[in-house]
Amino acid sequence: MSTTLLKPAEANNRKWYVIDAAGKPLGRVAAEAAVLLRGKNKVTFTPNVDCGDHVIVINCDQAVLTGKKLEKKFYYHHSGWIGGLKSVQYKTMMAENSDKAMTLAIKGMIPSNTIGAKALTRLRCYKGAEYAQGAQKPETVEF
Repeated sequence: MSTTLLKPAEANNRKWYVIDAAGKPLGRVAAEAAVLLRGKNKVTFTPNVDCGDHVIVINCDQAVLTGKKLEKKFYYHHSGWIGGLKSVQYKTMMAENSDKAMTLAIKGMIPSNTIGAKALTRLRCYKGAEYAQGAQKPETVEF
């Protein structure tokens, strides 16, 4: 059995998808977006070629964290200085920067290499239902 591999020049036919996160768990929306960004849903998926699509996530402020994650889950980042560890509770993050919380969740599901960095440039997260990429006629993803 022979395996057909996609060449980088053949990976230019990218589609646009919209995911509505209203009432859905943050992690499940992030997992679906990561699959679309990486291109793993395609028959022509090749691990060493960037063959993913563009993804728009809307209504990030209405995404749900199950259990007691709003109180117990924290986002940590470090300034690089001694004692520079900062922490933000997800209750605060979902209220103020829900689009950043969605972006960070998707970023954790994408590989940490140049293909993953390029895939993250095709991600757009919005707090509300309006988005600026209507001219691309994106398809709605239901899961």
